[in-house]
Amino acid sequence: MLKIGSAAEATYVADDDHMASSFCIAVQDVFPQVVSTARMIALMETAGARALKPLLQAGQLSVGVTVNVKHLGATPNHTKVFAQATFLGMENKLFKFKVEAFDPGGKIGEGEHTRAVIDTERLMRGAKARLQPTDANRESRGKLAEDEALVKVARGVIYGL
Repeated sequence: MLKIGSAAEATYVADDDHMASSFCIAVQDVFPQVVSTARMIALMETAGARALKPLLQAGQLSVGVTVNVKHLGATPNHTKVFAQATFLGMENKLFKFKVEAFDPGGKIGEGEHTRAVIDTERLMRGAKARLQPTDANRESRGKLAEDEALVKVARGVIYGL
């Protein structure tokens, strides 16, 4: 069992792929050349996963369930960033962590994160089954298509397309 207060870390040197600007999907998407919140959270999750690694049996892995994080500071490209996950205890079957991220200037993020230990094959079966055609899935996809059509109409009205 994991002891309360035990911690694990993850570190990287930020590069172009870690920048918020790398998330630009379309021309109108403009984000700064600083470490993105998504990449900071991924580093925090990695630290949590590393903390659970000794508990895993063959065929198991840990997955993130919840993240509640504040991004406190901007970190420029080519800067070392590290995250620490400290085990706070169990929340039912979930492992709860305090997570923090730092760069040489100090703390850039903090919050809480929960993870679950799961069977890898079961996870993948569930992921594939979720995409199989069922009446509920067909209804959901039909609603999504309707929503997408409404968005296209709205764009046409707004942008004169």
